[in-house]
Amino acid sequence: MSSPIRLAITHVTTYSYDQPVHYALQQLRLVPRSGHGQTVLDWSSTITGGTKQASFSDQFVNHTELVKVDAGATRIEIRSEGTVEVEDNHGIIGTHKGFAPLWLFENPTPTTSPGPAIRALARQLRAEQDGADTLAQLHALSAMILSQVSYETGRTNSDTTAESALTAGHGVCQDHAHIMIAAARLLGHPARYVSGYLMMNDRVDQDASHAWCEVWTEALGWVGFDVSNGISPDARYVRVATGRDYRDAAPIMGIRQGPGDEHLQVSLQVQQ
Repeated sequence: MSSPIRLAITHVTTYSYDQPVHYALQQLRLVPRSGHGQTVLDWSSTITGGTKQASFSDQFVNHTELVKVDAGATRIEIRSEGTVEVEDNHGIIGTHKGFAPLWLFENPTPTTSPGPAIRALARQLRAEQDGADTLAQLHALSAMILSQVSYETGRTNSDTTAESALTAGHGVCQDHAHIMIAAARLLGHPARYVSGYLMMNDRVDQDASHAWCEVWTEALGWVGFDVSNGISPDARYVRVATGRDYRDAAPIMGIRQGPGDEHLQVSLQVQQ
């Protein structure tokens, strides 16, 4: 086995408002947990322009924080950073744990509900991979999705469904994960969404965190698939949150009352 990699991560999210905020609440899932081949050596999260109200583990055992934006604020900065040591387990997570039962990950959600395109994708896989073992089928499914949905930023958003992204033929890592989750469930496999970080080989600065999926197999338990990069996660990947789809594992989600627009800026560095 190769030696673990130690990754330093700094993730800064800034919301700027063109009018003072009356009321806003942010839900954060930005703190990774130790386990499944990763060890969190140190981690801190600081808020400027807001106050932490609660911290808890949600139904998927994601570390979750609620932050209230200070009344009258025009800017809030959320800084999450630390060091994580990661082993290369070839994407194998193994045993199912947590409060959510395995069968929950078999059910479609609004963003992962299969339509004609995803059903056709599943039929194509069955026809081409008849007789292949489960792992080979899932790797083939990942490759099929990438061949049919090119990676393009700015063409989809957090509400884009798996069906519409597959039909359009373009999307980002979130869309790739949603499509694979929808197809895997259609094929009878529990599947879940993963948000986290990826150390890229060609850059330190990134525009956003990463996303991939995990599929349950009888032989190995949970196994990860990063469709966008055509591999199972290795020691460059840090898992932060999981869920049925993006909404369950989103790094930051919030509600805001009052008029005016907000501007989002993300600064992310992942390096060895």
